Amino acid sequence: MTAIAEPVMKPTRVPLPPKLRAPGWYRAALFDLLGFAFGFALTCIIRIAMHQHPVIDAHAITIVELITVPIFFLIGIGTCDYWFYWMFGGPTRPETHSQHGAHTWRDYFKVNTDHKVIGIQYVVTSFFFLLVGGMLAMLIRAQLAKPGMNFVTPEQYNGLFSVHATILIFLFVIPVFAGMANFVLPLMIGAPDMAFPRLNALSYWMLPVGGIMLLMSFLAPGGAFASGWTAYAPLSTTMPLGQLFFTLGIQFAGFSSIATALNFLVTIITMRAPGMSFFRLPLLVWANFSTSLLVVIATPFIAASQFMVLLDVALHFNFFNAFVGPHTNGNVLLYQNVFWFYSHPAVYIMILPGFGIISEVIAVKSRKPIFGYRMMAFSLLAIVVLGFTVWAHHMFVSGMPAWIRVPMEVTTCIIALPTGIKVFSWLATLWRGVLHLDTAMLFALGFLTTFSLGGISGIMLAMIPFDIHVSQTYFIVAHIHYVLYGGSLFTIFAGVYYWFPKMTGRMYDDRLGKLHFWSTFIFFNLTFGPMHIIGIEGMPRRVADYAAKYADWNLIISIMSWGLGLSTLFFIYNMVASWRGGPRAVANPWRALTLEWQVSSPPPIFNFDTLPTVVGGPYEYGVPGAVHGLFKSPAEAKPAGTIATSPTPE
Repeated sequence: MTAIAEPVMKPTRVPLPPKLRAPGWYRAALFDLLGFAFGFALTCIIRIAMHQHPVIDAHAITIVELITVPIFFLIGIGTCDYWFYWMFGGPTRPETHSQHGAHTWRDYFKVNTDHKVIGIQYVVTSFFFLLVGGMLAMLIRAQLAKPGMNFVTPEQYNGLFSVHATILIFLFVIPVFAGMANFVLPLMIGAPDMAFPRLNALSYWMLPVGGIMLLMSFLAPGGAFASGWTAYAPLSTTMPLGQLFFTLGIQFAGFSSIATALNFLVTIITMRAPGMSFFRLPLLVWANFSTSLLVVIATPFIAASQFMVLLDVALHFNFFNAFVGPHTNGNVLLYQNVFWFYSHPAVYIMILPGFGIISEVIAVKSRKPIFGYRMMAFSLLAIVVLGFTVWAHHMFVSGMPAWIRVPMEVTTCIIALPTGIKVFSWLATLWRGVLHLDTAMLFALGFLTTFSLGGISGIMLAMIPFDIHVSQTYFIVAHIHYVLYGGSLFTIFAGVYYWFPKMTGRMYDDRLGKLHFWSTFIFFNLTFGPMHIIGIEGMPRRVADYAAKYADWNLIISIMSWGLGLSTLFFIYNMVASWRGGPRAVANPWRALTLEWQVSSPPPIFNFDTLPTVVGGPYEYGVPGAVHGLFKSPAEAKPAGTIATSPTPE
């Protein structure tokens, strides 16, 4: 009799709920827990293998967790699914574009590959960090309203100004320009999307990760990182645990910038519409091309500087430890050289996209071609080259060799020339133009004023004796705010008002916009203008208390700064209310020629129903029959292009 074999019972696999399997916030929360467990276990295993005691060390665990938890979050939210699926040999799947485009407001809180959605994600996130950094500035000015300790301790004050500057530089100015370019640039060159849409999505999601890490430093034992946005060694290598949040948070922000810049370069070089030669590119595209070159070349240097700090702290490499002894012959000036080789080009990373925005706004609002288009383009490239020759002017009082000061003084003066070319070209474009003084144009004109003043004080700082006199005083604070607030932020506001109808399909309230401009312009100059005076008189920066002789000016500055902060509320209200219920925008409310204005507002999901052919320049205002692009094939567009770009003289 044959025995009947009993069936082998296979263990039943409990499937994960769909919300935990699919990319999104639920899976990201689960992966955060997995990342924490992985980092904890990895740290303990390594310490056991290296005979380190105690095995559970909070400092070591924090370092590893600051790396593993963000990486696991990025995987969980869904930024890497396609790549992992391909790496593990999954069968080819047809592209459904399920992650492309926004159909509801919830799509802006998910991983999305549409460059327009990513652009808006960048812009909104960056403005959130502007509000955070601005509130920190209000606390700083409250502390400085009168001499004596008022609200915070000196240690807390150091943390406030350090996080304030870092947030606004790395989490607002640089990424908000990237966001605006993300939205506009592919449309401007006639491309359906960015060259690497999934890399574009990953680039964005690294940004809030870095920002949250920087803000979390306030919760660390010993307080927030307090070494300034420059994080000079050996100060940064001897700070409490909060400094590590800066060291690693900046890495995520930096990698985001590098990935975005590579994407821009490949998109501009390879995805231009037929007929779009380099000298038919709008100047905003030229500006972002130049900026991307700077980012790709320079940003690895700040990454290197922070990796060296991390290795000094975690593994005692002693890159910067200058104390005499065996294996401790580090060099503190090494940090400054590496850091400023990035950070002076970073000044132009924070302003060159603004130059492009101003060129677009001034040309359209004055109804004139840009004066000296080719020189404007070449001056952008000249700034890229010269930007790497001036880093040591930040180190005139650092103890650097005296002989290097004079060459750095000369190159610092020379780099003002291409910027002067641009200011001259903008003024020549405005001359005898038909000016339309709406909000975007007012901010463009405000930029010309404030940035020129900041440039003048920059030339003053290039002079070695003057620089030595005002180094570490409020003159430096005034200069950097005139360049970055009066320069970068004014161009950002101009760009947001200019492209707001295209981004949202709504028109904003121009009266509120003008109120925002005048309140910002007046309070800005009343806040930072007097800082030049007290700086020359010797008031030191980065101090929580000061001599009584500076009290009157500081009270005035604090009051004006609160007015400047409140002026931003006009902007926030205008943007939110207009986005929700403003009048519907037509496709081209400004009668501009560039391609992004030739499609609906907001644009179709893949930008163009028919790819355009470029037949003329982007700024041929006043030329009869001139067009920049036609939605025809190159063969069909050629005759029209000949007529449009070369009108027959009467």
